Amino acid sequence: MSNKKLITLYNHISKHSNYQIIHPSLNTILDIRNIQDINSRFEKERMKFIENIINLKNKTIVDIGGNTGFFSFASLEAKANKVVLIEGNSYHAEFVSIATSLLNYHNLIVINQYFDFESTVYEKPVDITLMMNILHHYGDDFGDNNSSRENVKNKIIEYINNLASQTSYLVLQLGFCWKGNRHELLFDSGEKKEMIKFILEGTINNWKVVKIGIAEVIDNTTTYLPLSNGNIHRNNQIGEFRNRPLFILKSLYL
Repeated sequence: MSNKKLITLYNHISKHSNYQIIHPSLNTILDIRNIQDINSRFEKERMKFIENIINLKNKTIVDIGGNTGFFSFASLEAKANKVVLIEGNSYHAEFVSIATSLLNYHNLIVINQYFDFESTVYEKPVDITLMMNILHHYGDDFGDNNSSRENVKNKIIEYINNLASQTSYLVLQLGFCWKGNRHELLFDSGEKKEMIKFILEGTINNWKVVKIGIAEVIDNTTTYLPLSNGNIHRNNQIGEFRNRPLFILKSLYL
């Protein structure tokens, strides 16, 4: 029955459904052959890059917009001490809650709400915050839906900087398309260097850049490698998602 419930929750169609692969730790409680569709957005590849830069062992981690929990479960596998997953979609949150219970994980806390950047619902500060592919949905999934593009960009920087007093490290990824609409670009050129400049200049007084990961495809395999002159330019052949830089930032306060 639990297997069927998890499958039903994962298969529920919504804006962000089928967004992540299922973490292998769930294989004992879930038969993925019954899943209708699983889309990979290079979760394993991004997680490998993150773990190469930050030691997750014994850390407290907040996973903002954690979806169906790949990065939360991966963090526990990496020996994180505690993970708090914050997810506004009730189907995703219930999926992670049931899986957590079945796996008897006592150190993964699920909070079913959209993250409130004005106040926090967990004890702070924490060691690491994962906030990947959330902020470009301002004005859609959360925030003022009457905001202009420039106001949204200001809010993005404000929210990133607010976290500097709450977390030692921030793993950040941001989409180029505002609200996921390919006709509404946050950056005029759609270039990685434009996004990087925006983040670096806007956060310079609050964050130090530890590393920026860029997806490269080598022998048909996607790998996230450090930013270089060779990979900073947009590569339309690998799609919009793999053009999104992966920022690892260290708070200047913690």
